[in-house]
Order: sequence, then structure tokens, then C-alpha cells
Amino acid sequence: MKIRFGYVANALGLWDASPSKSLTFARYSALPKDERMDKVKEVTAQNIHHTKRILYYNMAHEIELYRFSSSLVPLATHPEVMWDFMTPFKAEWEELGQIVKDQKLRPSFHPNQFTLFTSPREEVTVNSIKDMQFHYMMLEAMGITEHAIINIHIGGAYGDKETALRRFHQNIKSLPTHIKKLTTLENDDKTFNIVETLRTCEKENMPMILDYHHYMANKGNGDLSQYLHRIFNTWENSGLIPKVHLSSPKSEKAFRSHADFVSLDFVLPFLKMAREHNTDIDIMIEAKQKNLAMQKLVEEIATIRGVKRLTSSSLVW
Repeated sequence: MKIRFGYVANALGLWDASPSKSLTFARYSALPKDERMDKVKEVTAQNIHHTKRILYYNMAHEIELYRFSSSLVPLATHPEVMWDFMTPFKAEWEELGQIVKDQKLRPSFHPNQFTLFTSPREEVTVNSIKDMQFHYMMLEAMGITEHAIINIHIGGAYGDKETALRRFHQNIKSLPTHIKKLTTLENDDKTFNIVETLRTCEKENMPMILDYHHYMANKGNGDLSQYLHRIFNTWENSGLIPKVHLSSPKSEKAFRSHADFVSLDFVLPFLKMAREHNTDIDIMIEAKQKNLAMQKLVEEIATIRGVKRLTSSSLVW
């Protein structure tokens, strides 16, 4: 079993390299009208430049998985702004995409929790589609839609899971096919557990990302060992390696919150379970310490008997 590891958005240790610098609508509105668009473009240019620095960091450290920040472009979907972020940065987007291709990086996006398809309010679905289109447009501008994914949660239950799931299957039909093709679903830490998420993925022919921390917080009646092969099987038609999210609890009281680093003791049962399936997997680390947490966990796993480290971010067991 080969495992590759990656991290989310920020490479800690790089000075002033946040790819998520923001510009609120309130701040935008307070600017003189002739300065507003210049400010939006200035922040976007910074975020794209910092992303390029991070991608080069990944290249130098042989890191093959990376989740782009969803805050790369400020106010991109705000109804009173909705600006063209593609044309002014055409060369910059293409440069990011070329770096991704050159280092054979596996890219992804993870829109926020408001991007969902279970709401009874039509405007929520409409806005969710706009947000998914925004993420797809960034991937398209980089020319990397072929191997990228956009991962979301099913959404809220609104007091009735079965009705919410029916709404999901109905509302997801509004998502353009080319975007749905890149969409994956992840189990929740409070609402939809692995069984409910898996069944939804199988019905919609969508890959499922297992979040092990969420599973431990919201097991329901599902025994992961009985469902893991089916979760991995949802990736067959995508041609992509199954992907997993790993993190560990901040504390017993704050069990759902992510700790700074990943506890090997917490995730080892999953790793041993996955090894029994002898399936290559890609693991996204969602700890607060980002790439530092990823590297620390790889080093710890590499000390296990039978594990061989291949690079700074991959190993075989």
C-alpha cells in the first residue's frame, strides 16, 4: 500500500505567504468607486503569487497533494461584485496550472459549509451552484480539471434526514454535469455519517472521501471495517486514487475541533485497516499546523516496522 500525504492551503514557515488574504464587501464598499476594482485585483494578485510560492515549496519537498484556498479570489461570487477574475490573470492562472502539471500534483478545492444541496430554500441551491462554478472556473483557468476534485458535504438535515437526502438528489441535478464529474462527498462530524454518505455517493456515482476524524465523532451504526471497501470502490470510475482526510481531536471536550498535529495513536487503527485492503490511498492532513503536521506524521509512521519511506511525503507499507 502506497500512501501519499498533502496539506491544506498554507505552507507554514514561508514568510507572508497566505493565499487567503481577504477583502470584505464592507471594506470594498467603503472605497471610492474608482479604487474598488484595483483593490480587488491587488488582493487577488497577492493570493495567486503566494499560491505560486507554496507550489514551489511543494515541489522542493516532493509533496504531491495540495488543497487550494477557496479564498483565492475575493468577492468573486458576491452578487454586487461578480467580477471577471479570469481575463486579467490569464497568464498567472496558466502558470499555476503548469506548475501543477510539471510536478504531477493532485489538486483539490473544498468550498465552505454553505455550499450544500439539501436546503429547502431555492436561493441556497442557486448560490451553491454559483460557488461550485467559481471553483471549477479556477481549475479551468489553470487547465487542471482532469485530475482535480471539488469536495463538499451533503449538507444540513433540517430536522429530517430522509427528506433532506431526497432534496439533495433532486437539487444536485441542477449542478452542471462537467462540474458534478469533479465533485466528491465527505462524511460529517455531526450530521450525515459514513453509511448515509456512502449510499448517497453510490446512488449518484460520486466518489466518497472518508474523513476518519468525522467518523470517530459521528459513527452512527456504521462499522468502518465493513464499509471501507465500498468507500474505496466509489473511486473506480473516476480513475483517481481514493482520498482520505486525517486529523485528530483537539481534546476530549473539543473532540470535533482539529488539533495542531495529528496523533499517530488516533489514526493508526485506520491505517492498519486500510493496509488490509492493500489499496493505494492519498491522505489530506487537516491539522492546524498544516504541512508541519503532515511531515511530523509521515516521520512517525515511517518508524513502524514494515514501512518504507519513499519521499518526504510518501511511504509504502
